[in-house]
Amino acid sequence: MMSVLPVLLWSDALLFLLLAGVLALLWGARRQDWLRTPWRLVWRTPVGRGSALVLAAFLLVGLLDSLHYRERLPDLPGQAPQYSGEVLSALDWLTTPLRLNQEKTYSAPLATHLYAKESMKHTDGREVRDFPPLKHPGSHLLGTDKVGQDVLYLSLKAIRTGLLIGTLTTLIALPFALGLGLAAGYFGGWVDDVIQYLYTTLNAIPGVLLIAAAVLVVQVQIEAHAEAFDTAAARADVRLLALCAIMGLTGWTGLARLLRGEALKLRELEFVQAAHAFGVRHAQILTRHLLPNVMHLILISVVIDFSGLVLAEAVLSYVGVGVDPATNSFGNMINGARLELAREPVVWWQLAAAFSFMFVLVLAANLFADAVRKALDPKSEKPI
Repeated sequence: MMSVLPVLLWSDALLFLLLAGVLALLWGARRQDWLRTPWRLVWRTPVGRGSALVLAAFLLVGLLDSLHYRERLPDLPGQAPQYSGEVLSALDWLTTPLRLNQEKTYSAPLATHLYAKESMKHTDGREVRDFPPLKHPGSHLLGTDKVGQDVLYLSLKAIRTGLLIGTLTTLIALPFALGLGLAAGYFGGWVDDVIQYLYTTLNAIPGVLLIAAAVLVVQVQIEAHAEAFDTAAARADVRLLALCAIMGLTGWTGLARLLRGEALKLRELEFVQAAHAFGVRHAQILTRHLLPNVMHLILISVVIDFSGLVLAEAVLSYVGVGVDPATNSFGNMINGARLELAREPVVWWQLAAAFSFMFVLVLAANLFADAVRKALDPKSEKPI
């Protein structure tokens, strides 16, 4: 009998499906010299190689945190096997000491005593106010939070949320930006007018208010159908996916406007006009002539949007309309740390940890995108 029950959340399935798609594309690119050459150029540059390794480390943590399971409870006579309602992951199992070694409250990085004084009994029986010793002194590399959880553990758990927010939201927005942006610039006329009216109207609506309203509606529906979710993790997962969908449906306008302007320029060039003269269909012109010539713009815009979305999650969670409060995320860490800055002495390490992990993730993504852009852009200088 299995000692654990595997759990597959919707976000887990989407993340592994996305990984399978990327691996399939890389496998196909191995046989195409025109696709293989730019990636070799990226790997030859120290910046491209270093940023790729950093992103791979973040991705590995996110994948480990997506292998979920529920532990089996002790068997009772005459009853079927029962499993815990707490959903854990492979990352939780690997970081068991960090997860279980909790303290009473705040402790500074690598500290041996709590951060606040308490009334204690001295060895001679006198009551004194001093810093109590920790249960696990020197074992918390980044300190602990208000309830004594290890901040390094919380930071590692927040990586998955950041990756999901950035990748899934971008993938939802990308088809709208590609299809509508290229169509507006290529066809012009009434098609251009309708698409411009659409994204101008969408931009006129305050994004935060639109996201907040949609998230609140989703939250009400989740609470009204609580019986459909067997664990708290499943409810939090649905809210996370809903947030990705809402941000994706409202975040495609910037890239669409950029692609429209590029398509307006490309449709007047000789090779596009020659394709028209030979009777090539519009769909083939869009996919074979326009799309390859805007790939470098798409790539750099997608990565910039990914970075912005990781930061946007922090802002949305700070104002209370982001991911579920029970979900580990950089936004929830920052939201939990805001009142700590008003303490005396200041509790700074939780905010510093969230900022540092976000900074490294966003910087690595931007540097990697810049290296890929230089490899794909025919006008840029290539390393020898």
